Amino acid sequence: MKQLTHTWQEAILNLAPQSETLGELHPDVLSIAYEQQWFKLFVPEAYGGPGKKLPEILRLEEDLAYVDGSTAWTVTLCSGAAWFAGFLDPALAEEIFADPKVCFAGSGAVGGTARKLPDGYLINGHWKYASGALHATIFTANCVLQNEDGVDFLDESGEPIIKSFILKRNEVEIQSGWSYFGLVATGSHAFDVKDILVPENRSFKINELQIADEGFDYPFLQLAETTLAVNSLGMARRFIDLVSDAFFNRSGFKRYNTSQIEFFKDELTTCTHTISTVKEHFYEAFDASWNQLITNGTIDESALQEVSRLSRSLAHQSRKVVDTLYPYAGLEAAKRETELNRVWRDLHTASQHALLTF
Repeated sequence: MKQLTHTWQEAILNLAPQSETLGELHPDVLSIAYEQQWFKLFVPEAYGGPGKKLPEILRLEEDLAYVDGSTAWTVTLCSGAAWFAGFLDPALAEEIFADPKVCFAGSGAVGGTARKLPDGYLINGHWKYASGALHATIFTANCVLQNEDGVDFLDESGEPIIKSFILKRNEVEIQSGWSYFGLVATGSHAFDVKDILVPENRSFKINELQIADEGFDYPFLQLAETTLAVNSLGMARRFIDLVSDAFFNRSGFKRYNTSQIEFFKDELTTCTHTISTVKEHFYEAFDASWNQLITNGTIDESALQEVSRLSRSLAHQSRKVVDTLYPYAGLEAAKRETELNRVWRDLHTASQHALLTF
């Protein structure tokens, strides 16, 4: 896979306003994503995917977020859902990934029920926040497992048993409801499923590998935390650059005295240093954990906890530096049509993801 070329960056950035108007990624942006297999980043080569590994994927997602938050977020969430390829029935996976425009969407929440019947599972439910829903071909859904009478199956602790399922586009009903002020073009709508019978092989369980592929046993929690965190990082880096340009080019710049200009420069330097430092520590911790997995086959719990801590720190520091610098951009930062405002809205919407709240 090529790096994020200047041509793609220009195209995605120029089309970002149109994507917002559409409420989903512009068809030309989707064409780039399909061509470069961005929605299949984790998909093994055996299923026709690029089989990229998490260290490279994180850097790509950060670079995408620097260009456009909605594009990066959609690629991150859709490719992240396609990571489940490693746990699918191989025959089902081959069928699904034969589609060059395959794209997974879904929700991590438990939003439905799966009633076990002799010929499969009867699925019903409602799931929110499926990024990329409008162009997704496959949806993943977590359900409470029930017997034929609709009674929950319980585990040894007395808790309901949860199973994950694969649903096809024609089996779900999109519920338009993504009305938030940021990440507008992700089209992260809800979806409903009503009395859909799916075969046995449409269920899967994370960490029960069905294909041998290095790195698939990196823990899902840290995989999710790191991929989300680099989105905030990329957007924060973009905002810092935009604020610098906006401050020195704003119409009222001449009214600032030397001490005020120096104050802004100090703020900018401090914020830039903060982001650079936490980014460096984040990648050091992640790379160390990845190397442990590849070298030893396992990762120390302390290393995983450090990855989690720094993922959350990266997301929080990204939001804080953006809010620190926001006042220096002038009213252009509050004008919805500007890139400054779009980046600010995207980052603050991303910051509401429950996984990185604390």
